[in-house]
Formats: sequence, structure tokens, C-alpha cells
Amino acid sequence: MAQSAHSTSLLDTSALQSLTGAKVAVVYTEWNDKIITELRNGCNKVLAENNAIITHEIAVPGAFELPFACKQIWETSVLNPNYPEAIIAFGTVIRGGTPHFDYVCKAVTEGLTQLNLELPIPTIFGVLTLDNEQQAWERLGGPHGHKGEEAAITALKMIKNSRMLAGTDN
Repeated sequence: MAQSAHSTSLLDTSALQSLTGAKVAVVYTEWNDKIITELRNGCNKVLAENNAIITHEIAVPGAFELPFACKQIWETSVLNPNYPEAIIAFGTVIRGGTPHFDYVCKAVTEGLTQLNLELPIPTIFGVLTLDNEQQAWERLGGPHGHKGEEAAITALKMIKNSRMLAGTDN
């Protein structure tokens, strides 16, 4: 099980100090709304601390719909000057008594991975796949860090990398 405490460089935001006007879209599920709200709160905190701009905040019914919504955000905003430079997808899938959990997790993971290969901007995987709700709270400020904050840091670092590679690294 990954723990933020063992990956301190992940949480290091010192390289982001020169990053200005980063634009991020956030797609999130309506399922498990208390958990999703906390993921978004952590994300929004980090984005605000780094003066990032949230270009879109879109709710979708469930995790299965996340890849489609992320792709739609890119396709509908690519000609808009306020297009996102990264998209964060937040969802929570909690294991139940049927194989549904496995199918949804596999489909969402593969869909978001495919977007990372197809889109010219990164899609950040902020989907918690859990055995129970307690595990969510362990990942929202508990012993496993705060996955909403980590997703925002990841998005900003990927934007920084993309700008650097394009020669516009501010």
C-alpha cells in the first residue's frame, strides 16, 4: 500500500514556485459524495496555494463515465484560450459483494490510461479503489496522505514538465 510518507519527493512543491497560471480541469463522480468532496477540497487547496486556475468542474454520475467526460472537456475546449493543461479525474469505487467493482475499476483505469496516450495533456488518476469506506478516510488526511492534494500536485508537476519540454516553462 502506497504511503505519502515514503515518497516525500511527491509532496515537494518547491519546483512549482515559478509556475504561473496553470490551468486544470476537475471531473468528479456523484457517487460517494462525502469522499469526493474531501478529495476536491484537498485538490482545490493545493491549486489555490499555487495560483492555478480551475477551468472546469464537471460532475458525472459514476466512475465509469470519467474517461468520456475527460475526453469531452478536451475536445470542447481545445479552441478556447481557457483550455486545461491537465485534467484530474476523481472517483471512489468501494468493493461490494459482486464482481461489479472489478469491472468498473478495470474500465476506468484503462480508459484514463488511454486518455494519457491520446490527449496532448495529462489525465491524473484520482480514483480511490477501496475495500471499505474507512480506507478512504485513511487516504484523505490519514496515514496514507491526502490523495486529493497529491492529485493536484501531480497535475501541476506535469504541467510544469509539459511547459519545460515545450520551452515555455513558467
